[in-house]
Amino acid sequence: MTSATLSIDLGALVRNWQSLDALSACETGAVVKANGYGLGAPVVGRALVRAGVRSFFVATAEEGNTLRGAIGQGPAIYVFSGHMVGDTNAIREAALTPLLNSVDQMLRHVEALPGAPFGIQLDSGMNRLGMEPAEWSAVRDIAIAQGPALIMSHLACADEPDHPMNVRQLSEFRAMTDGLDIPRSLAATGGTILGPDYHFDMTRPGIGLYGGLPFADAAPVVTLDLPVIQVRDVVQGESVGYGNTWTAPRDSRIATVSGGYADGLIRAMGPKATLFASDTPCPVVGRVSMDLITADVTTLDHDPTELQLMGRHQSVDTVADAAGTIGYEILTSLGLRYQRSLVG
Repeated sequence: MTSATLSIDLGALVRNWQSLDALSACETGAVVKANGYGLGAPVVGRALVRAGVRSFFVATAEEGNTLRGAIGQGPAIYVFSGHMVGDTNAIREAALTPLLNSVDQMLRHVEALPGAPFGIQLDSGMNRLGMEPAEWSAVRDIAIAQGPALIMSHLACADEPDHPMNVRQLSEFRAMTDGLDIPRSLAATGGTILGPDYHFDMTRPGIGLYGGLPFADAAPVVTLDLPVIQVRDVVQGESVGYGNTWTAPRDSRIATVSGGYADGLIRAMGPKATLFASDTPCPVVGRVSMDLITADVTTLDHDPTELQLMGRHQSVDTVADAAGTIGYEILTSLGLRYQRSLVG
């Protein structure tokens, strides 16, 4: 088989949700935006419903519509982008709960779908989505009278526990919402780990479910094995790959594997990346190209049939570090050519 194999451990995913759920005394939802962080929102969503998740979060109404088709009626599906122009039919038909980000969105929602559920997103200092304090103050009484299902905000620096922004945002969120008899949510994965002051009525972990930091105790969910297409001898002084960026310092044995930046294996990781043959590290040499990666397998006593990028020896965050990015980008960039295998 030429295609790389992307194995998704649904049992590990569920265990990660259960571990994060155990950190709080409130409800624990799940973020499955970006097609379940690249792993397939329908597959991820069904596994989490079976585990007991009753509240999901997606980025857009289109994502919500796809998820609803997979998990059926019952669980709430919150939409971070709120109620955009053109979203009305999807929100109604898929029974979505938009998280309204502005007065304009609130007017659009109550006029188009009177009585339909909604939540409110507040800006507690991130300056991205949500109503700012002054806007919220102006519309607060009207909004509360409509019976929102949830009020939420988003932490900017929760992956840095000692960052002063966390305390500032917590204070701002409390100032905007204390005294309201409405469920509140502030914490994603990082906020969940920060502790009970940040939990309120619901946490909504995302990256931690999929094995990523800042949840250091997460079980690995993704394994990526790349089939070897060809192995060749390269004489000392010969170069490998585009641009002659790597020259063999000795006579070497070089394996070319199926996978590249078209599969979300970011080109920048090349000089620092490592593949594994069982327990033996095999450094990537030369540039990562669109469909191919080359690795030095000289130290092996045999030619491998496949090399592993993510799995027992390397997490998604290790791969991200090699590329100068974050685990979120690696996961959500995983391409469509992989042979996907579900475990657990």
